[in-house]
Amino acid sequence: MIRFFRGAVLALMFVPSAGAAQNLDAGTAAYSSGDFETAIREWTPLAEQGDALAQFYLGSMYRDGKGVPQDDGEAAKWYLLAGEQGNVNAQIDLGLKYGAGKGVPQDDAEAAKWFRLAAEQGEVMAQLMLGFRFEQGRGVPQDGAEAMKWFRLAAEQDNAMAQKSVGSMYRDGIGVPQDDTEAV
Repeated sequence: MIRFFRGAVLALMFVPSAGAAQNLDAGTAAYSSGDFETAIREWTPLAEQGDALAQFYLGSMYRDGKGVPQDDGEAAKWYLLAGEQGNVNAQIDLGLKYGAGKGVPQDDAEAAKWFRLAAEQGEVMAQLMLGFRFEQGRGVPQDGAEAMKWFRLAAEQDNAMAQKSVGSMYRDGIGVPQDDTEAV
């Protein structure tokens, strides 16, 4: 649900045609009121015409089984279309899907690719996830300095988990010289 509303904020930055904006808004209003069938009816034509935000919204509905049968494969299809157009929320969800093998084959390298695309756009959760991947060597070479880079970017956005990771890396000397003062 949180990702859906974060996507709604992105809708404000997206400047579609007047008719598309009305359909997007009508779908958003319907979704918010629990009328998932209307939301699907409004968003599907837009998604089929290539609207990345509508594609992300449909993917989320399939992920959650709202108004449609829950279907991770169908969710991944819509996320892929939106993610290829730069929709950061779809990119994060693709990273999660590939990491877990939900609706797509499990593939750590593919997960890292999608997290990186979102992280490079400044998305804090993707930066955190990419940091973990570099710390653990999941889908990317294990690299403490690279992990620290991504953790720091997320920490600078006040992400508590990233701040804890930065402190732990200083405490343990991973990717940076060991420094108890910096760790604190």
